[in-house]
Amino acid sequence: MPTSYRNRRAAVIENDALRVTILEEGGHIAEIRDRATGVNPLWTPDWPSIEPSQYDASRHALYGGGADATLLAGIMGHNLCLDFFGGPSAEEAAAGLPVHGEASVARFEIDVSRAGGELSMHTVLPSAQLRVGRHVLLDGRTVRIRETVENLASADRPIGWTEHVTLGPPFLQKGATEFRVSADRSLVFDGRFGPSDYLVAGAEFGWPDAPRASGGVADLRRYTDAPASSAYTAHRMDLRRDEAFFIAFSPAARLAFAYVWRRADFPWLGIWEENLSRTNPPWNGRSLTCGMEFGVSPIPESRRQMIERGRLFDVPTFRWIPARQRVQVEYRAVLRPAGAIPHSIDDLD
Repeated sequence: MPTSYRNRRAAVIENDALRVTILEEGGHIAEIRDRATGVNPLWTPDWPSIEPSQYDASRHALYGGGADATLLAGIMGHNLCLDFFGGPSAEEAAAGLPVHGEASVARFEIDVSRAGGELSMHTVLPSAQLRVGRHVLLDGRTVRIRETVENLASADRPIGWTEHVTLGPPFLQKGATEFRVSADRSLVFDGRFGPSDYLVAGAEFGWPDAPRASGGVADLRRYTDAPASSAYTAHRMDLRRDEAFFIAFSPAARLAFAYVWRRADFPWLGIWEENLSRTNPPWNGRSLTCGMEFGVSPIPESRRQMIERGRLFDVPTFRWIPARQRVQVEYRAVLRPAGAIPHSIDDLD
């Protein structure tokens, strides 16, 4: 049903176990809330949220004023990065494209079923010439999602397509929240990612032992307890598995939260760590997040860089959508009580 969520136009579907809220502008999945505990694992920024269409650089210095300002003004929870994953080029930014592409700031038409347990949403991205649709169905403690992207142009298109799932407090806690992922090869971001980077830039490693710049390794299966830190690591999904996944577990909430998808659709998972490190607006040194970002690209970078990279660990770093054709993916999110972290989706299900 139509509603307002944190001063945003939104739609809600719910059952006895879960409540799912999706924002009209940006299409963000703002919450997947456990109704028994009231806990939503997804990130809610601590700054005021506005509709992206309301953003005005002259009036909203709160959001920083860069190419990411429109996105940051309205970001929440799980946002869709399309048709690239990362920053726009200088020319694209001047033309009005935001970080992570148009989908994260587009206005979606949302239709909720009369029963209230499913919805459909769609929009058109005018610059990318893509029509985007999403169908969301509640099935017990599982949220089943089907996304469709149609190329409206008469030319084949290389695109980035990432499901930018971000976890936040109270589910995310320093030194406590645990993770499992179906990774077989990993890479630290090959440059400076943030002001408090602590991993060896560009280092290859095997999950979960990421090499520290100061020596030793960081076990990525547990969220850091450092006073401040920043990091991004890219992970190739296990080639031996048809289904890929990440699982997060909150000992305090005694909840396990997971996303599961087809590896052929999204062969990469990026893990973004922002632990009180960014001091510029709107972050102001207050944000604790963990992005679990699965998609067709391993690294957040410009469209040109994505295409020029081409492949990593012998896996493509973007996908094609043929002219006038439509592609479809399906994935699911699961939130359920747990006394300990499940080690695989078999344990979760």
